[in-house]
Amino acid sequence: MTRPRQSLPFWQALKHTCAQWKRTSRHMAKVAFLGLGVMGYPMAGHLEAAGHEVTVYNRTEAKAARWAVDHKGGSAATPREAVEGCDFVMACVGNDDDLRSVCTGDDGAFAGMKEGAIFVDHTTVSAIVTRELAEVAREAGLGYVDAPVSGGQAGAENGVLSVMCGGSEADYAAAEPIMAAYGKTVKRLGEVGMGQTAKMCNQICIAGLVQGLSEALHLAEKSGLDGEALVEVISGGAAGSWQMVNRHKTMLADEYEHGFAVDWMRKDLAICLQAGDDVGASLPVTALVDQFYKDIQKMGGGRWDTSSLMKRLKAFD
Repeated sequence: MTRPRQSLPFWQALKHTCAQWKRTSRHMAKVAFLGLGVMGYPMAGHLEAAGHEVTVYNRTEAKAARWAVDHKGGSAATPREAVEGCDFVMACVGNDDDLRSVCTGDDGAFAGMKEGAIFVDHTTVSAIVTRELAEVAREAGLGYVDAPVSGGQAGAENGVLSVMCGGSEADYAAAEPIMAAYGKTVKRLGEVGMGQTAKMCNQICIAGLVQGLSEALHLAEKSGLDGEALVEVISGGAAGSWQMVNRHKTMLADEYEHGFAVDWMRKDLAICLQAGDDVGASLPVTALVDQFYKDIQKMGGGRWDTSSLMKRLKAFD
C-alpha cells in the first residue's frame, strides 16, 4: 500500500525551493580560466566539476588542450577568445608582467570581456599592478577582484585554498560563490589591493616560521636530540605550526623536491619588501630571510621547496 504524499508546510516548502534555486544558480556561470600551472590546472578543474561552463587559456596551448580533454571543457588560443561571453574570468599566472600580458592588448582578456563581467586575479602580484589593472577594468565597465590564494598545490588539488580578496562589496559578493569551488576560506578584506597586501602578510609569516623551524631542527640534530620526538612534544603547544606538522619529516630527511619553490618565494618577498618601503613598515626579518633564500639559489636550489632553509644551515657546518 502506498502512503499518500504529505504536503510540506509553506515555510518548509519555500525553504526547499530556495535551496534548490541556490544549488542550481551556482552551476550556471560561464567562466574562463587563464593560466594552468600547478595551481590553475586543478582550480579550473574544480570549477568544471561544480557545473560551470569553463574555457581555459594557457601560454602553452598543448596544456590547455589536455585540460579540455581531462575535464570536458573548452580551450582557446588567446585570452580574448577564452573570455568571450563569460560572466567571470579567473587568472592565475606568474608575475606582474604575465598578468599585464593576459589582461591588456588586442588579444588580452579585457578586450574580449563583456560589460559587467568580473575579472578575478588569483596571481600573487604587487598591489601596484593590481590597482593599475583594476582601474583599466573599471574604465571598460568591468569588475575586478584581487584574490591571491594560499594552500599550495595540495590545497588547489583538494579544493581547500584560502582566498584573500580585495574589491568592491558587489564584485566580491558576485564572485564569492564561484571561488567557493576551490576555496575553503574565501574572505573580502577591503578594496582592491587589500587581497595582495594580505598575501604579503601571509608570505612574511611563512618565511619567519620556516627559518625558526629550520634553526630548531638544526639545533636538535647537532645536539643529538631526536627531531621526530621533539616535534611530537612541541607541535601541540605554542610552537606548533602548519609548517612544523607538514614539513618537519622532509626537512629531517633532507628532501626538498616538493612544495613552493624558492624562486617563487623570492619573487613574493621582493613584493613584500617593496610594499613595506611604500608604507614605511620595517620588515627586518623578512629582508634577512630573503637573503638566506638568495644563498639557496646560489647553491642551485632555486626550485627547492621553501623549507630548504635548513639545508642552508647544514651547508655552514
